Amino acid sequence: MTEHADVIDLAQQLIRRPSRAGIDDYGPVLGVLEDWLTVRGLPYRRLHGDRGTVGLLIEVAGGRPGPWWALDACADTAPYGDEAAWSFAPDSGDVVDGWLRGRGAADSKLAAAMFCGIAAELQGRAGDLRGGLAVLLDVDEHTGGFGGAHAYLADQEAVRPSGVLIGYPGLDEVVVGGRGLWRATIAVHAVSGHSGSRRTTPGAVSRAAHLVRLLEEAELPGAEDEFPLPPKLTVTSSHGGQGFSVVPDLCELGVDIRTTPGFDARAAERLVSEAVRELDARVPVPRPTEITPVASWPPYRLADDRQPAAALLDAASAEGLTIRPKTAGPSNIGNLLAGEGIPAKAGFGVRYAGLHGVDERACLDDLPAVHTVYRRAVLSLLGSS
Repeated sequence: MTEHADVIDLAQQLIRRPSRAGIDDYGPVLGVLEDWLTVRGLPYRRLHGDRGTVGLLIEVAGGRPGPWWALDACADTAPYGDEAAWSFAPDSGDVVDGWLRGRGAADSKLAAAMFCGIAAELQGRAGDLRGGLAVLLDVDEHTGGFGGAHAYLADQEAVRPSGVLIGYPGLDEVVVGGRGLWRATIAVHAVSGHSGSRRTTPGAVSRAAHLVRLLEEAELPGAEDEFPLPPKLTVTSSHGGQGFSVVPDLCELGVDIRTTPGFDARAAERLVSEAVRELDARVPVPRPTEITPVASWPPYRLADDRQPAAALLDAASAEGLTIRPKTAGPSNIGNLLAGEGIPAKAGFGVRYAGLHGVDERACLDDLPAVHTVYRRAVLSLLGSS
């Protein structure tokens, strides 16, 4: 593990600078990265978006023409949750029995440190490389905004990558596809009144409950031959009413639909629209129900022989590892990139426990092999060996 001490030390420093999305100031964690990169002479710059600084971009230009590729890992994290339930401090950063401990150890500060290490290694041999390598360190990932990725793709100075390797953890699988999503808020209206009145009218909460039943009873298609997961609809939130004596005139629902190539965003919107029309016909009120789409990502799936997934799978095989290509149920940043026409793979990293939960930790015994696989894959993509 000695040769990876620099990577582990950087990961420990990152964990010890809390960077919970929407909670902590990202200045300290970005400062650790910038100090590390500056000492090693690696070119980088901050990326800016609606939330201020949303990431760092490292760029290592090769000495010969060719396509650029990118490594991506987030340096922000999920919240701690119930800190009293942890058996160690969430910002510990300690190594105990071969496990790196603390929030972000698995997702994805160890990967961020490893990708910085790979960039530093390649900087010394850049003249032999074709194209170039970008390393994106996103600090707007766990918000769901992926501001770093958006800023990278919008950056006029950056070369658009031909593909992206995303450093989520997990030793046995590499995610080469994922369901897309279509999300909307639905405003269900009614006529307000006193709950004790003789007049019986359906309140907005009651109408919203009726709509939830219509949505959850709607028929969705099954899995397809080339895409192994079916679409899925979930009502994720409901907000309406106040107190006991008022019939509420507004209830807002949140709906999340995971889409597939055979059931895309248009199909999802059509399903919700049909349910809303049925509600307004069955339980009419003066003001119609309103649908406001808030997000839409396409599903995607890479063939196993398409780059950059192929380079990673080949590198893992050369290292004696067997990893399974997987299509994920949850959406990830690969969906965003797919919408931009950029192929991406997500996953493949060290084993982990407690991701987004209690006692998050990452297995450092896996780091040498994982590091070697990524290094080998990147060198293959950059025309070197």
